[in-house]
Amino acid sequence: MSDSRRGSAMDGPSEERKDSRARRRKSSAFAKPLDLDDVLVNELGQFGRFQIRNMLLVSVPIIMSAFMSEYIFSAAAIPHRCRIQECGENSKLMEFEPDWIFGAIPVDNNGNMESCERYTSSNTGVNGTPMFCPADLFSSDRMGCEEFVYARDNSVVYDFDLGCQEWLRALSGTLSSVGTLLVLPITGFVSDRYGRRVAVVISVFNLALIGLIRAFSVNYPMYMVLQLLQTTLGAGTFSSSYIIAAELVGPKYRVLASALSSSMFAVGLMTLGGVAWLVQPWRYMIMVLHIPCFLVISYYWILPESVRWLLSKQKYDEATSILQKVATVNGTSISEKSLAALTTPPPVAYVESPEDKGPGLVKTIFRSPILLRRVCTTPIWWITTTFVYYGLSINSTSLSDTMYLNFILTCAVEIPGFFTAILVLDRIGRKATLSCGYLFSAACNIAFIFIPNDLTTLRLIVFLLGKFGISIVFTSLYLFTSELYPTEYRHTLLAFSSMIGRIGSITAPLTPVLADYWHGTPSMMFGIMGMISGLLVLTQPETLGLKMPDTLAEAEALGRPESKAKQSS
Repeated sequence: MSDSRRGSAMDGPSEERKDSRARRRKSSAFAKPLDLDDVLVNELGQFGRFQIRNMLLVSVPIIMSAFMSEYIFSAAAIPHRCRIQECGENSKLMEFEPDWIFGAIPVDNNGNMESCERYTSSNTGVNGTPMFCPADLFSSDRMGCEEFVYARDNSVVYDFDLGCQEWLRALSGTLSSVGTLLVLPITGFVSDRYGRRVAVVISVFNLALIGLIRAFSVNYPMYMVLQLLQTTLGAGTFSSSYIIAAELVGPKYRVLASALSSSMFAVGLMTLGGVAWLVQPWRYMIMVLHIPCFLVISYYWILPESVRWLLSKQKYDEATSILQKVATVNGTSISEKSLAALTTPPPVAYVESPEDKGPGLVKTIFRSPILLRRVCTTPIWWITTTFVYYGLSINSTSLSDTMYLNFILTCAVEIPGFFTAILVLDRIGRKATLSCGYLFSAACNIAFIFIPNDLTTLRLIVFLLGKFGISIVFTSLYLFTSELYPTEYRHTLLAFSSMIGRIGSITAPLTPVLADYWHGTPSMMFGIMGMISGLLVLTQPETLGLKMPDTLAEAEALGRPESKAKQSS
């Protein structure tokens, strides 16, 4: 009896201990694991010396990513007219406006020389020279140009004889934007499979190599194919560089990191304008821009890999080494407990059965009128933003003869626009910031149409203010779009809006051609699109101070009293 009681007494506590351990394992499996953000906030520092050094390193490829926009100068429109063979013109680069030229070429309604028409020969048997050509050599009948004379030779328009083929010339910019759409799945695959650092190095190498080859294009089709190929394989430079910088910054400084990255891209555009100004032959300009990019190959050994990516791939030894280095450089420390929590494989999660899954995304959208309205609205914002942003940059070169200075100023004004967004987003709210940015830019673009050409300084100021307004929008758009969608669908719907928004950047390079029909067409299009989007912003709820929605119900409740009450509680 005593042995039996002793045995049962020993078995009881043992079973209780087993049950207790099982309950702890079960609860730990569903408890929120320690996140890198928690360690950055509480131990390592959110934006210390290591993060600043990391930001400076990735600033170099971000600046270089702007060099793919060099088609703005290498494929720039240049003044051209018909070549008058009867007057001894036997070259594409002759005196552009000799004294006799208006006897041979008609003028338009503004008194400017026609680019694509000339007067026919009167067959009088009289011949002229490049120095003197009599007016009676020509009749009043018009004909199209057979050959051209160009005012400059620093564009593919001169080398490949693209006179009066403006749509074909503008196609190079469109193909560049198409490449930025095609690059998304390629860069995403490389970045997620092989690492952010590898994606940066490969993207910059492709950018440099294909760009250098493009400098030796022998015809325009080769130039355009390489333009598409360069952006398709190299346009991931910005996104992969930005991710490396942002993934090691604490939550409080992510908007700042985004603004700094965007500012570095603007610095890259300004650098592009400066190089194009100093090195005007387009082939040499491309070489000067792209040869230094090969130095970024050294980043494979210099740039630290993203800790978040290493942890997601369970490369714990390398992640531990970098985390310890962050602590050393920042003058902080990371506890062994935190290291162990970050570098311990997560428990096996519960796997949903097909029966547990709700309706698909498409069905969810159509079943929710609120979500459907947002899915129909946010892509319009993105189309407008990319259309106006890139359209203003491209059209800035035609403001006056100082095309390089105009482009540099148009890019420089983006930087205060980016940081203005940071200052006002958390003060006046997302809706007010976006709507005012759109409407202000629209007002400037429409006003620009009616400013006389002789008021050069005023035209430039109003144009720059329009770019300032859309720059504020660009920085704010990512945040507001993300806050409107629930966690389950946030990434997918943000990516969808951004992808549809590429329509704007694809069509923007074609807008300068429309100015040939009416000078105010591009600016009027920018203004109308800005007004539409500015008003559409007002149809969505304000998200300032509200918790980002995790569920569809929370997303639908945004802006309602219960949503604000839940946040305050």
